[in-house]
Amino acid sequence: MANADLAARESLRLLGPDPAGWVPPTDGTDHDVAVIGAGQSGLTIAHALRRYGITRLTVLDAVDDEQHVGSWASRARMHTLRTGKTLVGPELGNPALGVRAWYEARYGPDAWAAIDRVPTADWIAYLTWFQRQVRVPVRRGVRVLRVEPGDAGRIRLHLRQQGRDSVETVRKLVLATGVEGIGGPRIPDEVAALSPAVFAHTGHDIDFAARRGRTVAVLGAAASAFDAAATALEAGAAEVHLFSRRDDLVVVRPGGVAPSPAAHDTFHHLPDDVRWKRRFAFAGSVPADSVVRATAHPNFRIHLAAPWQDATEAGGQVRVTAADGPHTFDFVIAGTGYQQDPRTRPELAGIAGRIARWQDRYEPPTELRSEHLGSFPYVGPGYELTARDSTDAAWVSAIHVFNAAASQSFGLPVGDIPSLRAGVPRLVDAIARDLVLADLHRPAPSAPAPASREEYAHALWKPATVAA
Repeated sequence: MANADLAARESLRLLGPDPAGWVPPTDGTDHDVAVIGAGQSGLTIAHALRRYGITRLTVLDAVDDEQHVGSWASRARMHTLRTGKTLVGPELGNPALGVRAWYEARYGPDAWAAIDRVPTADWIAYLTWFQRQVRVPVRRGVRVLRVEPGDAGRIRLHLRQQGRDSVETVRKLVLATGVEGIGGPRIPDEVAALSPAVFAHTGHDIDFAARRGRTVAVLGAAASAFDAAATALEAGAAEVHLFSRRDDLVVVRPGGVAPSPAAHDTFHHLPDDVRWKRRFAFAGSVPADSVVRATAHPNFRIHLAAPWQDATEAGGQVRVTAADGPHTFDFVIAGTGYQQDPRTRPELAGIAGRIARWQDRYEPPTELRSEHLGSFPYVGPGYELTARDSTDAAWVSAIHVFNAAASQSFGLPVGDIPSLRAGVPRLVDAIARDLVLADLHRPAPSAPAPASREEYAHALWKPATVAA
C-alpha cells in the first residue's frame, strides 16, 4: 500500500495545493458550504469544492467513527459492488486516487484483471484510504436536529454533538445522505404495524445471527431483498421465503447492454412528462449473481405474483395473507426501497411544506399516477431544491440534494458511483455560480496603489517632438 500512498501524494503535489479560498467571508455565516454525510458522495463533493477554491466548508456526519464511510459496512450486504470496476468514482479524473490504483497496489495487476466488480469489503477499505489521501476533515458524531431558513437566503442548522446543542449558519447546504435521501425506508402498509421484534427493513441494522434456525420472509424482489435473503440463509436461517408482486424477476445478467452515460447525463434536461413515464416504467432489478447466491440454498423459496394482503403479529410470529395463500414466519424483512417525502425527516419537517414536490409541478395521466413518485422533491439542474412559493426561492434553492431524493429528477440513483463522474462537477459548478452571483452586489476590494515605474520608465517611448 505504500506505493499507492506515494503515487496519490505525488499526483496531488503535481496538481498543486488547493487554491486559496476566493469566496469573501460573509458576516453572520459560519460556513459557505456545509455537507451533511461523509460517505463516498460527501467526501467526493468536499474534495471537489476545495479543489475549486471553496474552502470555508464543513463536512458533518452523525456517526462517530473514523472508519465510517457511509452505510456500506452496516447495510451493504452484497459480496461485490453492483457496478462495473471501470466506472469513474471519487477520483474524478485523477487515476492515482482511483480504486484501480489502490487495488493493484494491494493485490497486484493480475488480481484486478481477474475481477469484474470490486468486492464490497475492498470498496469500504478503499474509501477509508481515499479520505486519508485527500485529507477532507470530517466532524463526526454531529447530528442535524433541524434545518430552517435564516436571513438573506441563508440556512440555519441546529446541531447536537455529545449532548451539546449549537446553531450554525451556512450559505449553501448539501445533503449527501445516500439512499435515505430526504426520506427513509419505504414501509408498506401491510407490515407497518409489526414491531421491531419481528420486523426490519433492509435499511435497518439487522441481527442476522439471531435469525439462525428461524423462518424468515423477505418482501420484495430487487437486489437489496435478495442480498438480505442470502445473508439470512448464510447465517443459518431454517427457511427463507422471498415474495414478489410481479409474475417474474427482472434479472440483470453479465454481458447485457449497459445504459449510455449520455442518457444519465442528460436525463434532467428531458420534459417532465418524459421523465415521469421513464421513472414510472422503472422496475427494480437484481444481478444474476445475487439470485445465484440465494438459490444455492435448498431452503430458499421464491413466491411470484404473491403480493401481501395482510400481516399480523401474534405470539412472537407473523401470520401473512398473500395472494398465494396463508403463511407463518418468525421474522419479516422488507426489501421495498426508500421513499423521499421530506415530511418524514425530523430535521426537514419544519420546512417540508415549503419544498416543491413532483406532485406540485406535474399532473400525470390517470394511468401513470403514483403517490410514491409524486412525493419526490422537484430538483433543479444544480441539484437544488425548488420552492412551492416564489417568496421562499432564495433559501430553498440554497439546499442541494446529492442523494437518492434527486433520482426522480435525474433518472439514475444519485449518490451511487455512476452519478459521481458528471454529477459532482455539475453540483460544484452550480454552487460556485450561485456564490458568485450572490456576491455581485458586494463592494469590490480596494484597488492597490499604483506601482512604481522604476523598472520600465527608461523604456517608455516618446514622440520626437516631445523628446526635443
